[in-house]
Amino acid sequence: MRAPALTDPAHRALAALVAVVVLALAGFAGLASVRPPASRPVSAPEAEFSAERAFQQVEAIATRPHPVGSPANDEVRERLLTTLRGMGLTPEVQDTVSIEGAGLSSSAGGTGLARVRNVIAQIPGTASTGRIFLVAHYDSVQVGPGGNDDAAGTSAAIETARALLAGDRPRNDVVLVLTDGEEACLCGAKAFVDQHPLARDGGVVLNLEARGSSGPAIMFETSAGNGRLVEAYSHAAKPVGTSFAVEIYRLLPNDTDFTPFREAGFAGLNTAYIDGAAVYHAPTDVPAAMDRDSLQHHGDNALALVRELGGRDLADLKATGGGDATYFPAPGLLVRYPGSLVWPIAVLALLAVAALAWLARRQRLITGRRALVAGALTLVPIVLAPVLAQVLWALLKIMRPPYAEMPIDPYRPELYRVAVILLAAAVILAWFALLRRRVGPAALALAGLGWLAVLGVVLAAFVPGGSYLAALPALAGAVFGLVAVTTRGWIPVVAVTLGGAVATVILLPTVIMLFPALGMGLGAAGAFLTVLLGLALLPVIDLIHPRAGGQRGIEALRSRRLGAVPTLAVVLAVIVCTAAGLAVDRFDAQRPALTQLMYALDADNGTARWISDEPDVQDWTSQYISGDLHRVDDTLPTFGPEEVRTGDAQAATLPAPLLTVESDTRSGDARTLKLRLQPQRAVRLVTLHVAAGATVESATVGGRPLPSRTTGDHAWGWGFVFHAPPSDGVEITLTVRASGPVKFRAMDGSDGLSELPGFRARPPAVGIVGSHTSELLAVAKTYTL
Repeated sequence: MRAPALTDPAHRALAALVAVVVLALAGFAGLASVRPPASRPVSAPEAEFSAERAFQQVEAIATRPHPVGSPANDEVRERLLTTLRGMGLTPEVQDTVSIEGAGLSSSAGGTGLARVRNVIAQIPGTASTGRIFLVAHYDSVQVGPGGNDDAAGTSAAIETARALLAGDRPRNDVVLVLTDGEEACLCGAKAFVDQHPLARDGGVVLNLEARGSSGPAIMFETSAGNGRLVEAYSHAAKPVGTSFAVEIYRLLPNDTDFTPFREAGFAGLNTAYIDGAAVYHAPTDVPAAMDRDSLQHHGDNALALVRELGGRDLADLKATGGGDATYFPAPGLLVRYPGSLVWPIAVLALLAVAALAWLARRQRLITGRRALVAGALTLVPIVLAPVLAQVLWALLKIMRPPYAEMPIDPYRPELYRVAVILLAAAVILAWFALLRRRVGPAALALAGLGWLAVLGVVLAAFVPGGSYLAALPALAGAVFGLVAVTTRGWIPVVAVTLGGAVATVILLPTVIMLFPALGMGLGAAGAFLTVLLGLALLPVIDLIHPRAGGQRGIEALRSRRLGAVPTLAVVLAVIVCTAAGLAVDRFDAQRPALTQLMYALDADNGTARWISDEPDVQDWTSQYISGDLHRVDDTLPTFGPEEVRTGDAQAATLPAPLLTVESDTRSGDARTLKLRLQPQRAVRLVTLHVAAGATVESATVGGRPLPSRTTGDHAWGWGFVFHAPPSDGVEITLTVRASGPVKFRAMDGSDGLSELPGFRARPPAVGIVGSHTSELLAVAKTYTL
C-alpha cells in the first residue's frame, strides 16, 4: 500500500532495485505464459504434432485463392481426400446446398446460400461415449490464398489425425469436419450441423481458426456453461485463454464455423492465433507469412485436447448447461475457478480495500479528505490514457492514410503498441509525480486499489468473466498492503512487491493479448488495462520515486525535478517508438497499402461504375472514384444500406444473368412463380431481389426454404445471395403477393478487374483489401414478370 519506511538512501535504493527486478521477472514469466512453443521438425516422433509436417499441407493448400465453388477449391478438396485416404481413413464428401450459418443478411444483401462440399472423415473410438468434432475450413477468400486462414486449421486437423493414428486410439470417436464455404456464409458448417447424420447426437467441437499470421493460439470462445470444458482445456499442452476474451467476443458481431455448432447446442471451444492481422483475408496471406511456432501451438493444443477428451465420458461434457468458469493464463498453468466465486471475490476485494483504508487512517497515513480527493483525481489517468491512445492512432492515420484501410493492425504494430503502453505509463508517472507531495502516496495508492475494487464489482455485474482483471489485483494489493502498514524493515518491501507481482502476472498477458485482438484502432483498451496495472503498482512506484522527505528550499526543488525525470524519459520513449514504428512499417511489394475497388455494369442501360467503400480515398483509388459516400442499393441491392463512393467507368461487353419463368400459377393477387436464375459467364455468386411493394410469402431456393420478408425503406426488399451456383442455374420457387407485375433485380459477380476497359494495374506497393467486394465484377439486370 505504501513504500516501506526505509530512510537510509542506500537501503531505499537497494529496496527499489529488488522490487524492480522481481517485477521484471514476473513480467517475463507472464509474457512467457502466452508465448507459443518452438515448432518441431519433420523428424519429430510420429505420435507428436510437428508444425513442419503440417506446413507441407499448408504449402499445398494455399498455392492460390480457392473460394467456394472455384476450380482451385476443387483441387484442394481432391488433395485433402487423397491425403486422408493415404492415412488409412475413408473420407466422404458432403455435397449439398445450405443456408448461411449466422445472421449475415444485413451485410450480404439478403439470406446467404451456397453449394458446399464438406470433407468428413471419422476415426472410430475403441468404446465411444460420443463424438469429438475437429473442425476447420479449407476454402479461402476470393483474393487471398488463405495460408493462415484457414490452411493453418486444416493442416493442424490433418496432422492431429495423423498423430492420433500413430498412437493409441482414443476411446471416443473423432470426426474431422473440413468445411467449405466458411468465408462466404458459414454454409459448410451449417450444412453439416443441419443435414449430416454424424451431427444428430451432438458432441464436443474443437474449431481451429486463424485471423493473422502469428501469436499464441488463443482459446477465445466457448459454448455456454463452459466450466467442465475449461477444466478439460487446462490439460492442453499450453493453454492460453481468458474468460474476458469470451465475454468480449460474445458482444462482437463476429462469427466463425463454431457459430452454427454453438447455436445448434453443441459444446465446444474455438481457438485461433490472431497477431499479424495485416495479412487477414488479403493476397499477402501466403504460407511464407506464417509463424510456424503459432502452427505448432495450434496443433499441440488440439492434439492434447483430443486425447484428453478422447479418454473421457462425453455425456457430461456434451451438456451446455451450468455456469461459466473464470480463467486466465499464468506461468505454467491456466488459473481457473467457478463463476460462482466471481461475486464473492469482487466483494471480498472491496472489503479488503476498505479495511486497508480504515487501518491507514488510524495510523494517520491518510485523512478522509485526502482519500476523497485522491479518489476523484484517480479518474484522470483512467480517462486520459485511453483518450491519448486514440489520439495517437488518429495522428498515425493522418501521417499514414492507408492505415485506415488495414483490417485490424498495420503490418508491424509492435512499436506502436509499446508506444501506447509507454504513453499510459507516462500518464501514471506524471500524475503521481504531480500529486504525490500534495495528496500523499498512501492516499493515491489506496485510491488506485479502490477503483480497481469498484471496477471488479462493476465487471462482476456486467462482464463476469472479466472481473478478475480488477478484483484479484485489488485483493492482492489490499492484503499485502495490510502486511506493509503493520510491519517494519524489509517485510513491507516484500509485501508491496508481491502485490505488484500478482497484478503484473494477471494484467500484463491480457494487455499483450488484447492489442492484436482489438487492433490499434482500439488501442484505448490496452491503455486502460495498462493504467489499471500502473494503479496496482503505485506502492512500488513510490518506492523508486525520489523523496524529498522533510527537505525545504533548493533540496526539495531538486527532488521534484529529479522526480520528473522518469516521466520525461518515458515521454521521450513514446516519441522514439512512434518514430521508429513509422520508419520500419513502410509500404512495399511485400507489405502493400491496401485498397478496395469493384466494378458494376447495369445491363438495363449499358452504364458502368467503379465502386469503393474506402473511408478516405487513397491515391491509387482516386483515379477511379470521387465524390461523397452514398448508397447504391437502388440498382445494386446486394450492398443494402452500405455507403460507397462511385465513379464513371467504361461499359464492358458482359452478359447479364438470365432469369426465366418455368411456371406461373395465379390465385387472386398471389402468384406462385417457379424461376431459374442462370449466370451466362463464370461467376462465384448470383443474387436476386424483389422490388418494394411486393410481399414474398414463401420462398425456396436451391431446394432450401428461406424466410420471407416485407420490404423496408429500401428500393429492393426480399432477396438472397447464392455462392458457388450450379452451372445449370439456381431453382427458385416464390409465392408473391403484389397488385401488379413483380420487378426482380438479378446480379452475378465474378473476380478480377484486370481485363476491364480502363483498368490500370496496381503498382507493387498497392495491394487489395480482403473484403468480399474487393475485385468484384458485378453485372445486374432488371426483370419485370
